Amino acid sequence: MGEILGYLAVALPADISAGAKLLALQCALRMNASMQVELPAGLLRGLCVEAVDACRELERARWLRTVDGPQAGGVTAQLRDATLLAQSPARHDRRRAADWALHTGCPARIGAADPRLRLPGIYLTAHSDPSSGEGWSECDRIIRDCGMHHQGFIGALSHLRKTGVLKGWRICPESGDVHWTLTPGR
Repeated sequence: MGEILGYLAVALPADISAGAKLLALQCALRMNASMQVELPAGLLRGLCVEAVDACRELERARWLRTVDGPQAGGVTAQLRDATLLAQSPARHDRRRAADWALHTGCPARIGAADPRLRLPGIYLTAHSDPSSGEGWSECDRIIRDCGMHHQGFIGALSHLRKTGVLKGWRICPESGDVHWTLTPGR
């Protein structure tokens, strides 16, 4: 999951919205061998993003082309970046990761519907040790991979702590690394 978030940070423009990144994440993980993806309406509702706007952003970035939709039945799109074909996980594993990201970033778990808060929640959970819930990463890398600004990042971490996703977090002043611990059972 971390690799695909890093890929999206490089492949998409820096000013792309968090909602478009969440949609791009699902597209990249759910695409078939022909680089097509079908996202049913229920999945789009579960993402809690404005699909029309997110698709337009991704089309302007020349990352995908919508074939059908978005409409009441969902969206079908053709992804345009062949780099995605080099991603190593098998389709079954990617689909499982897509379901995991959908569940992990759901508004009920994160405590907010705002994609700018949900994307860091997914990122931090994906970069945490499954047994201890602890994780660390360079602050600048998290900010880049989540498409945030420094001030927004601090606010997102505080929100995730307040809503119980994170047990705690700190930024190491010497290294600039962020250390965090997920709340057990979340």
